[in-house]
Amino acid sequence: MKFQGTQKVAAGFIAGVLITGGIATAATSNSGTVQACVNKSTQAMYLAVNGTCPNSRTLVDLGSSSIGIDAKTLAAAVTPSVVSIEVTTRTGGGTGSGSIYSSSSSESFIITNNHVIADAVTSGTIEVELLNGDILPATIVGRDIAYDIAVLRVKTGNLPVIKVGDSAKVSVGDPVIAIGSPLGLASTVTSGIVSALNRPVVAGSTGLESYVNAIQTDAAINPGNSGGALIDSNGKLIGVNSAIATLSSGSTSGSIGLGFSIPINEAKRVVDEIIATGKSTRPVLGVFFDQTYTGVGAKISKLSPGEGAEKAGIPVGSVIKSIEGFKITDDVSAIVRIRAATPGSTITVIVDLPNNGGSKTFKVTLGSAASN
Repeated sequence: MKFQGTQKVAAGFIAGVLITGGIATAATSNSGTVQACVNKSTQAMYLAVNGTCPNSRTLVDLGSSSIGIDAKTLAAAVTPSVVSIEVTTRTGGGTGSGSIYSSSSSESFIITNNHVIADAVTSGTIEVELLNGDILPATIVGRDIAYDIAVLRVKTGNLPVIKVGDSAKVSVGDPVIAIGSPLGLASTVTSGIVSALNRPVVAGSTGLESYVNAIQTDAAINPGNSGGALIDSNGKLIGVNSAIATLSSGSTSGSIGLGFSIPINEAKRVVDEIIATGKSTRPVLGVFFDQTYTGVGAKISKLSPGEGAEKAGIPVGSVIKSIEGFKITDDVSAIVRIRAATPGSTITVIVDLPNNGGSKTFKVTLGSAASN
């Protein structure tokens, strides 16, 4: 594992092997709370379909005070919404996980990582395995290398949809559960806490890097968990599991308690754009960074004409020290903070001006560009 500055983490993408298993139930709503039906006599729990239960069962909101909430309870409700993904190409393939994001009567959309399905972009096949063992062919709706997000479509409707939470409300120490298919062990559930927030993480090969403003967790994440769900104590999706820290450069090992998840608020914007248009966008500050700079902060070597930084009056040679109140230690942390914003939004940037010109605060309206 390699650290630079105070927070930069070099992390490895995670992939794995696929096997089968389980039972699925149907639900199509992606709003409100996660609901379940509790058998009045046995106390066994089942995922509620359309918010209704038979007379022999009691409808409860997970996260309410009506029942004790634990990993067993949440797993029973959420695992039907998490799938295994297998990619097959002429030269091999790989596997990962995904979450059912939305479902109509005829089709469903699944969130996963770009690196899970990247090998099938030009050729090969993608298959999605549901909890009940059904295997469905999938196609790529769109993908975003910069955010390591992809959306798949399967032509099967009325699948159980995961509830989407709010990653902005997550705090360090909150309990979380990771669900996915590590090493082919489908529907594996591990638990832990949020270990850190706003962790700048860069992963991927040169030229194809993904920059993530990550949620760090000690819930065990292993090869095959990529694209799977990180859920909160209410059973809601707060992150897309994407990377693990590695102990040696270029290797992918098992969990060492340092897993990283893309915050769902950041992922959701990208996912919604892909579903609507097949493409996504990224915010643009309009600067190039000096890769040789070794001080604390991100030094601007060049400005993009007509973009936000130039319009705001930030001069070349300035060193960015803070973005939206977050300390900037290097170019990676600057890129992560910029990409955590929304295209067209206005952010606060504090810089040290060149030639010992002191510190100055700028309000910059971000531009928009097609993401890679």
